Amino acid sequence: TLDLPATLLANNGSQLAGDSLPNVLKEIPPLISENDLHVSQLTFGLLTTMAVVHPLTMTPVRDGVFPAILRILKSPLLQGGALNALLDFLKVLVGIGLSGLGFAELLQDLLQLIQNPVPQSPTGAFSFGVHRQAFYSIAKCTAVLCLACPRDGSKLVTELIENIKASATSDAIRLHSLLTLGEIGKDTDLSERSDLLLVIEDSFSHSSEDIKSAASHALGNISSGNLAAFLPFVLRKIETQPRRQYLLLHSLKEVISRQSSSAEAVAQFKPFVASIWDLLFKHCESSEEGTRNVVAECLGKLTLINPTELLPKLQAMLTAQSAYARSTVVTAIKFTISDQLLPIDALLKSSIGRFLETLQDEDLNVRRVALVTFNSAAHNKPVLIRDLLLEVLPHLYRETAVREELIREVEMGPFKHTVDDGLDIRKAAFECMYTLLDSCLERLDIFEFLSHVETGLKDHYDIKMLTYLMLVRLSSLAPNAVLQRLDALVAPLLSTVQTKVKSNAVKQELDRKSG
Repeated sequence: TLDLPATLLANNGSQLAGDSLPNVLKEIPPLISENDLHVSQLTFGLLTTMAVVHPLTMTPVRDGVFPAILRILKSPLLQGGALNALLDFLKVLVGIGLSGLGFAELLQDLLQLIQNPVPQSPTGAFSFGVHRQAFYSIAKCTAVLCLACPRDGSKLVTELIENIKASATSDAIRLHSLLTLGEIGKDTDLSERSDLLLVIEDSFSHSSEDIKSAASHALGNISSGNLAAFLPFVLRKIETQPRRQYLLLHSLKEVISRQSSSAEAVAQFKPFVASIWDLLFKHCESSEEGTRNVVAECLGKLTLINPTELLPKLQAMLTAQSAYARSTVVTAIKFTISDQLLPIDALLKSSIGRFLETLQDEDLNVRRVALVTFNSAAHNKPVLIRDLLLEVLPHLYRETAVREELIREVEMGPFKHTVDDGLDIRKAAFECMYTLLDSCLERLDIFEFLSHVETGLKDHYDIKMLTYLMLVRLSSLAPNAVLQRLDALVAPLLSTVQTKVKSNAVKQELDRKSG
């Protein structure tokens, strides 16, 4: 229904009477809702077409449509196509220059969304007036207004920088200012703002994790606007500021993601790839798992830019003495696997077997991340691993067993607590098994598979839940096999059902039993 008027306006708009459009605008507000983002997206598309074809009929938008737009902007669900359609509409709307719908008025409406924070919680923690994710949507909208009105936008950039500098600025305004600068900077060169890098770097020291994250996001986006001016700064700070390394690596990740979006962006970025690659390998042995994960994601995304040259370099690192380095490299491969067709796919299919040999690594964590990477391949692109299952499955099944040598007892004051260091890798193994049911069922020996499901039924609660899900799937996919093994499967299920909750059980245990 929404496609029809949009198509009519686009193709025959000049022949349609403009005085009929206000009646259309009256029907628009109920269609803009987080409950159906696809309808919202089509609605924004219709509004954009109306604004282009009959711009002077947009005046009623101020009182009728815009309140609905502001409501959906506060939703954490607004993203993707619906958000992009809204941005297109705002860009056209502000360019018309109607009374009440100019740059200043629309900007003020956006700022009103974040200028009324919720009172502080009893613990003293700051709460924002809108969901944190909504700040990103509002920042994108603010940036679109600035890019559509360059003169006003230039003044706003100055105001945003001053907001960040001022110590009295609220966290909400500071967060919005950083995110908006990033959104503006990724499409506009801000290198002439001499104080910009300083205020962003200072934000890394803020007490709020949200502000630090926003500063990292902003620095990455701004760097994309002028690689030559900003990227060397980011790389230098990664080397010289170890305490801020995690945030700076996230900035670098933003740059790599942004520069991978088009052939033109890749061409601009390629001169920097070698130096970034070398820098990342210096930090792939970090003792901090969070840092290693960001390094791995950066390496994976870089490999997608030039797979012929960089994939062999990743493979060569599998022989590194450091287990941290090996785990980082295997994790990086996970970020090269997508459910979309990519140029790297042929190379990946011929080499992924070498990476999955790390399922036999002596280090527990390396084997765990190898299982996670295998699971990603089985889920997103099973063609990569189907021919390897005969070699991989024995190593996968071996990780489903409880290993007594990985269970230890820890004293916590007068109490003793049992820690199972093998639990995470067993979870990863059973998650792989569950994925294989959907993607590679025809390559599985169902009876051998069921033997390991039976083992999982006697394991930790989290693993039991995975095996229950597998049994549900198998009951429909291979009912005869399940029936033949029913006696062996029922015993552990019956044991779980008959387990009595202890008198001193905590709420979580009671919930599990009742669930």
